[in-house]
Amino acid sequence: MMSDRQLGQRGESIAAEYLEQKGIRVLDRNYRFERNEIDLVCFDPDGHDAGVGEIVFVEVKTRSGDAFGRPEEAVTPEKRDRIVAASRAYLYEKKLEGAACRFDVVSIIMRDVGADIDHFKDAFWD
Repeated sequence: MMSDRQLGQRGESIAAEYLEQKGIRVLDRNYRFERNEIDLVCFDPDGHDAGVGEIVFVEVKTRSGDAFGRPEEAVTPEKRDRIVAASRAYLYEKKLEGAACRFDVVSIIMRDVGADIDHFKDAFWD
């Protein structure tokens, strides 16, 4: 049986692979700013109007089952605020202020064989 940390890391790897198969490129993993973290920072070349890509900040939530609710339900308003704070720091640090961006959630439920994956684009806004 995996620890919570191992489960989370496995989920992030599954999410990264899933997004890359959709043409979304992973730029950074586990970006930290102060006590805040963004699981995946990505670039979606088809993610904005008029063919201009956008930065995608992705929160990955992984569970071994859904007995205690869906994984995406764990993205609380407080968690969203911390992700937004870290995203602002990322954009500033990388000199990308003003870039088009969005916030996605990837929800993963591990199964005996494989995983159920749900991708929520524009899951919340700044």
